[in-house]
Amino acid sequence: MMARRYLVLHLPLLQTNRVRQREPDLAGKLVATWAMLGNRRLLTGVDAPGTNLYVGQALADAQAMHPDLELRDADPESDAAFLERLALWGTQFTPIAAVDGSDGLVLDVTGCTDLFGGEAALLARVSDDLSRGGLTVRSVVAGIVEAGAALARAGHHTRMVPPGQDRAVIADLPLGVLRLSPDCLSGLGRLGLHHIRDLLHQPRGPLSRRFGRALMDVLDALTGDRPRSLSPVRPPPAFAEAVNFLEPIVTRPAIDQALDALLEPLCQQLADAGQGARSVTLRAFRVDRDVQEITVGTGLPTRTPDHLRRLFANELERLEPDLGFERMTLEAGATNTMEAAQKTMATAGVDEASRGEALAQLIDRLSQRLPVWRLAPAESHWPERSVTRVGPFDVVPEADPSRSNLPAPVRLLKRPVPLMVLAEIPDGPPLRLRLNGAVHDVARSDGPKRIEPEWWHDTARRTGRDYYRVELDSGSRLWIGRIEALRADRPPRWFLHGYLA
Repeated sequence: MMARRYLVLHLPLLQTNRVRQREPDLAGKLVATWAMLGNRRLLTGVDAPGTNLYVGQALADAQAMHPDLELRDADPESDAAFLERLALWGTQFTPIAAVDGSDGLVLDVTGCTDLFGGEAALLARVSDDLSRGGLTVRSVVAGIVEAGAALARAGHHTRMVPPGQDRAVIADLPLGVLRLSPDCLSGLGRLGLHHIRDLLHQPRGPLSRRFGRALMDVLDALTGDRPRSLSPVRPPPAFAEAVNFLEPIVTRPAIDQALDALLEPLCQQLADAGQGARSVTLRAFRVDRDVQEITVGTGLPTRTPDHLRRLFANELERLEPDLGFERMTLEAGATNTMEAAQKTMATAGVDEASRGEALAQLIDRLSQRLPVWRLAPAESHWPERSVTRVGPFDVVPEADPSRSNLPAPVRLLKRPVPLMVLAEIPDGPPLRLRLNGAVHDVARSDGPKRIEPEWWHDTARRTGRDYYRVELDSGSRLWIGRIEALRADRPPRWFLHGYLA
């Protein structure tokens, strides 16, 4: 079994690096970020070489020591989103890239390094790319994530940990580089434990009783006894293709050509596995570490390159190459089993399966431009609740046969129109009504059809409705309803709810 290898990246000045990226005129100046922690204003990021400023220092003390200090508000949410984008950028080197805390990344490069010239070459490339982007980075390749992270946070000279040597390399590091609380570090210091080797040589029982499970979890992750699980920024795709470019591409024809180069092998992968794609994502990696994504969805599983190419055609306009793309990937995010269909000269294009596939592809193309939906029955006897919108390919339960006896106007009004109706008695059928300013006699009527309120929907505030199918002297056929008044001294309310065929 191949030993796991991880590229661990620590960005100690992430907050202030991002400030300098946004404000280039701060070059050469002391910069710090701050935030309210409890009721105190403390520094959260410091980029001030040659000073005694430190993270966690009171803002007032820092300003008193260095009045020229440039201060900016900390923005942890923006920094977290930036790290997420960096992790996505890291997926060009490995399918498994994860955010590590608030200032780090982890790339699982097991089996990937040979594609980039080896571990040393990959480490140098990633570090150089980030440095050129204005980020201070410490990078280590190790066999244990937590060991590599400890080396990176310590700024250790070791950048390549030989397989199986993680524990030996980290033994002399101070405990401060571990993810331990200040109280835990203070307690360990009082016991004379200051380095990782001191901790590793202690019996675990007394340590666990005194410092709890948190310390044991850190030790297990540090030694690899219980490796810390990674949460990839994107789940590793089962079906994916990638292409790297010798020179960055910027033109639409070049992008189209790259897409073609990815579609054919991806669809072949799907065909070999008996699968069809329900969603496909094109990911374009720009030379400035920006990553752009385009995802297209299909109603039915597909592995037809021409169909997917047409779906991507309009969406590619959203790509912004700027200085150019250096890599592109194509992934099938959601897939379903898709049986192979054998076509003959006599049935190709005219059999039911072919017609269904053609319809599905048409709906996919329409969905790129406008919403596509259909109506399906819903579990309600109230007309306005009896249907719902669903996707064109959504599976819906069959309609209740008892619902076939309910009145069904060909057009149901979204807002019922109040009517003035004359009837022989208050609860009798309509004889005459006023509609659109004109008075009409009722030639025929059928009803009433009683629909009671649903007990699980506002029963206390609703009364039943009586519906009539009526034909006017003008020939119009209407579906009108009557709601009994809650008070005996008031007449019932009539309304037009739809038109009949």
